[in-house]
Amino acid sequence: MKKLHNEIKTDQYRELTIDCENCCGLCCVALYFSKNEGFPENKRAGKPCVNLQKNFRCRVHTELEKRKLKGCMAYDCFGAGQKVTQTVYHGKSWKDKDVKPDEMYRVFLAVYQLHQMLWYLNEAALLIPAADIYGVIESAIQDLDRLTRQTPEALLKLDLEACREKTNRLLKEVWHRVQNTVKSTVEPQKSVDFIGKDFKKAVLDGQDFSMSLLIAANLEGCSLGGANFLGADLRDANLKNADLRESIFLTQAQVNTAKGNAYTKLPEFVTCPKTWRK
Repeated sequence: MKKLHNEIKTDQYRELTIDCENCCGLCCVALYFSKNEGFPENKRAGKPCVNLQKNFRCRVHTELEKRKLKGCMAYDCFGAGQKVTQTVYHGKSWKDKDVKPDEMYRVFLAVYQLHQMLWYLNEAALLIPAADIYGVIESAIQDLDRLTRQTPEALLKLDLEACREKTNRLLKEVWHRVQNTVKSTVEPQKSVDFIGKDFKKAVLDGQDFSMSLLIAANLEGCSLGGANFLGADLRDANLKNADLRESIFLTQAQVNTAKGNAYTKLPEFVTCPKTWRK
């Protein structure tokens, strides 16, 4: 498999990795929950989860798998929770009297989107085929990072759609360079609906699965070097024994929703879910 990524830099993904110890339980309060999607209850946005304790820890965190709370297990905020708590609000929480809870929740959602963009751009900065535009990518990363450190008022005035469009244009440029490097040996997939499709042991290097529905698809034993997973829905997809080390635009949240095992090979910056190690 062709090597596409450079080695990650020290702490490159630190701020984009969840750190619940330094958060005030924002995902457990700010978000809407549906019991049908693997959460403890049907909950409106802004209402604390029934399992959220006074210290902002989850009462049943060690029992999530046993209770089949797949939504909780899969969720990943890209580090937005601790950024909002520690940097934007200087260690305060939505419980503090001088904090407007609704404002903090909206700021969390804004920073979540910015951190998601930063996740993709951080990977773009590692991709060898995009070496000729590293300067542009690094500049975009610095610009977005500065935005995440603004005041709540400034964050809520951001044109997130404009930020997303600019990021997407750059990601497309990166993807085109990867495509030119990884010559796919199979016909391009014309559909985006691969729900339940059996790809077992297929060589899918360079395939464009961006925005595809791969729910319950069988990717067991597949080679996925240079495969683009930007925005793909991988819920319950079988990734056992698959090689995703050189796949691109794969997120922790996507991996958390899929099924894998100890032999699934992941990119260096994605953590193997605990349930896969059994």
